[in-house]
Amino acid sequence: MGRTEFKGLGFYVPEKVLTNFEIEQMVDTSDEWIYTRTGIKQRHIAAADQATSDLAAVAARRALEKSRLLPTDLDLIIVATATPDTQMPACACLVQQKIGAKNAVAFDIAAACSGFIYGLSVADAYIKSKAYQNVLLIGAETFSRIINWHDRSTCILFGDGAGAALLQYGNGSSGIFNTFLGADGAGAELLTIPAGGSRLPADRESVEKSLHFLQMNGREVYKVAASGMAKAILSALDHAGFTLEDVDFIIPHQANVRIIESLIQKLKIAPEKVFLNLARYGNTSAASIPIALCEAVEDHKVNKGNLVVLVSFGAGLTWGASVIRW
Repeated sequence: MGRTEFKGLGFYVPEKVLTNFEIEQMVDTSDEWIYTRTGIKQRHIAAADQATSDLAAVAARRALEKSRLLPTDLDLIIVATATPDTQMPACACLVQQKIGAKNAVAFDIAAACSGFIYGLSVADAYIKSKAYQNVLLIGAETFSRIINWHDRSTCILFGDGAGAALLQYGNGSSGIFNTFLGADGAGAELLTIPAGGSRLPADRESVEKSLHFLQMNGREVYKVAASGMAKAILSALDHAGFTLEDVDFIIPHQANVRIIESLIQKLKIAPEKVFLNLARYGNTSAASIPIALCEAVEDHKVNKGNLVVLVSFGAGLTWGASVIRW
């Protein structure tokens, strides 16, 4: 039986780097405090003339180059993002135009940090149904634009970036075996941007109250994130016919090192089986997993034949895990 395979990966982060030492000058915190609690040393910040679609387009071109395809070969572009250039049109349509993918259908997915996993599930379904052949899935974010830089609970965590994957149907032994998704709207207020939508349109009061910035209940998110990801991993493996012992490598959403350490403890797995690049990029939301996957492949931590699990947890609340034979 054929499966959806990864044919090319690419990622991009902006040139500007914001270190913990620089954040020390902005809010009441320290490099030591940030690093010991989050595992983050620096993050990349988009330039004033860069929007999410610009970052996504660079990552897209790099993935296309690796897959040896032209933009005109693409049938579908999916962009997972919580920070689109505008409320409409979709960021994916802007990427389509920027890279010259004139034959591609394009739309966005809004599942915050779980967006890339949600996108994998959608892309996999389209490919297996033979509706589309060449699918470009991108996770891209400019969280620096929705962060209150006076709020030390959030401004220390997030960075900007984009990661892309070219997906095709294949008849080999590699590919996506299963993707498990979950959601719980009861936790919606734990991670939210209160204003700017139809519930609370933008006005003077919403701006003055900083309601257009990300608000997060970090303690409550921590309580449910690791357990949610652990359950997603075990469910995805069970549906795919594997056990945790079969897994060679896990790439979790790079949110916070304490969440990842808690995940490792819950699953009772060796830390060396889990990928970390938090220190360099911070939490890049939907871009986190494709950036990490690209680096893991480039660093030969993920090799042909390995059984790999991608797992994430994000606003919504949403979560998901994907089991892949590389």
